[in-house]
Amino acid sequence: MGGSKNVYASVKAYSKRGKLLTKADFQTLAESRDLEELMTRIKNTVYADSVADVQKPYTSQKIESALRSKLADIHYSIAKTSGNSGVLDAYYMKFIIANLKLILKGKVLGKPQEEIETHVNLHAEELIKQRDIVIKALVSKDLEEAVASLNSVKFGEEIAKAAALYNEKKNVQVFDTYFDKILYQHLAGAMKNYSDKEATKLVSMDIDFYNILSVIRGKFWGLKEEQIQDLVISTSPPARELLGRMMAAATARDAFNELSSTKYKDLVPQVENELDAIAEFERAFEMAIYSASLRSFTKMFSFATIVGITKLTSFEIRNLAAIAFAIEQKIPTDITMSKLILEEE
Repeated sequence: MGGSKNVYASVKAYSKRGKLLTKADFQTLAESRDLEELMTRIKNTVYADSVADVQKPYTSQKIESALRSKLADIHYSIAKTSGNSGVLDAYYMKFIIANLKLILKGKVLGKPQEEIETHVNLHAEELIKQRDIVIKALVSKDLEEAVASLNSVKFGEEIAKAAALYNEKKNVQVFDTYFDKILYQHLAGAMKNYSDKEATKLVSMDIDFYNILSVIRGKFWGLKEEQIQDLVISTSPPARELLGRMMAAATARDAFNELSSTKYKDLVPQVENELDAIAEFERAFEMAIYSASLRSFTKMFSFATIVGITKLTSFEIRNLAAIAFAIEQKIPTDITMSKLILEEE
């Protein structure tokens, strides 16, 4: 990691950190009566430029797409400024992975290309000249052809496995999990080259999040142990042992209980219903990642701040997209606010 480049990137991360929206800002946005008012209010924030080109009639979809383009710009510039960071490249892959998930799930559900297209934003791919991969999958006539179009890319094998498991289980979330696996495998591989302890902590939380959730979901879906094993990405020996115990547990609830002797014990959900428990755990873990990202700013000029701002800007855009959706669906403000990833009072 280049020293001076890193310092410059860290300074940029700090200035971005200072411009993040506050809870009060989100409250004001969430209180908008309609999308028109929301757009006016977004135009009073640092995101004014990013929504400037959104055309009427406003939809949450159009607003989210504009914000996703902005996020791609932010992450692209962070990655560029800090030199060749495999970790940031792995995080950047999220944009491409998100599109491929949408496309493959759309094909599974038999949606026409026109409909899938409205959800796909190719700005991130354009910045790194990778449009072809996504376009090829998009124009495929069905799932099989889409999977075949991706077999030449370096993660083609995982996608083929996802399609096979989907055909067996008929659960479309299988695609989310396998695509996340591709992403987190990249992240784990890139992580090996870093000595920054704080950054390593942040990234390994992400990898733990993926692994633990995959095991729990696998249990919930009734996968066999070797099928769950295939979802897990290799990690430290203690983590491997824990995941092994979780896989061997009888139910998803028993698997959760294995966490009660770990640093994640406070995140273990208390509700009985398995589906609710998974959702609650996912939220609790994301809040923990969010808090850890905020804490990464205690040490100036560290790579952790650069990873931290990458995470924080992602959460911010997600919050904004959630607000747009909630306003469009007339969801009450307090419910919207309770779903956002924000600092706990």
